Amino acid sequence: MMQLGFVSAIFPDLSFGEVFDFASLEAYDCVEVMCWPPGKADRRYAGVTHIDVTALDAAALDSIRETSDDCEVSISALGYYPNALSPDADEAALAVEHLQKVIAAAPKLDVRQVNTFIGRDWTQTVDENWPRFLSTWKPLIAFAEEHGVRIGIENCPMSFSRDEWPGGKNLASTPAIWRRMFNDISSQSFGLNYDPSHLIWQMMDAVEPLWEFRDRIFHVHAKDVRVDRRKLNDVGVLAYPAAFHTPKLPGMGDVDWGSFFSVLTDIGYQGPVCVEVEDRAYEGSLDDREASLRQSATYLRNFIPEI
Repeated sequence: MMQLGFVSAIFPDLSFGEVFDFASLEAYDCVEVMCWPPGKADRRYAGVTHIDVTALDAAALDSIRETSDDCEVSISALGYYPNALSPDADEAALAVEHLQKVIAAAPKLDVRQVNTFIGRDWTQTVDENWPRFLSTWKPLIAFAEEHGVRIGIENCPMSFSRDEWPGGKNLASTPAIWRRMFNDISSQSFGLNYDPSHLIWQMMDAVEPLWEFRDRIFHVHAKDVRVDRRKLNDVGVLAYPAAFHTPKLPGMGDVDWGSFFSVLTDIGYQGPVCVEVEDRAYEGSLDDREASLRQSATYLRNFIPEI
């Protein structure tokens, strides 16, 4: 049975306990918990710290486990989404160092899933990035294996604005690149945190890859996207993607959720499906953000019945 959850990044102003209280109240099964280093965010939805993996003493571990047990809500994954291949060597080193801390923290919390980005030097081609990808990620995946942790790479290109142009800040954006990644690092601890919306705005089929990568889909994000065809016809696909698409709540965009869940069930996926709210129409207040998760749960319960 799939588990319905949400990504905690939408609640930067709530504590871990408050996030899990809300999840319990709304009958969510799980939460992907953000684990950024404490400090200022450098982009929207980044910098959120609901578990500080640098301060996990015995008391903190007991408190987290107790909250999860009392709320009857599990942690689907620990999430941290930096650029481990940044051309800024200090930024890349800090990303790798903290990612290792997140990986090491996961089994202490009885969590076996960590979600992240591959990263990318956005000024270089895929081929030019490849040697750094291998030198950075082979040791990271080996480190995850040693800790019994699976790494789920979200497939967002991170290519929305001038500072991410032209290549984006996450290498793992297409099936062709996933195929190459998994061929060169064949570990069963290396897979995808699959978000169908990122394929839609790239003008790709969001359902077909589920068949080929069925054994690599470790975790799923439920986010929708609306491609504004009038804007797209005006600016074209070579414009910054934010000029022609808008992230939406599930059911309010162009993802065919019926087909998506139909194939998820056919391939035997039994993992978490976590709502990722990035819909600006629901960001005006905490009440709006809570409402966005209620609405998303109501919609997705058509495909994921309560356990």
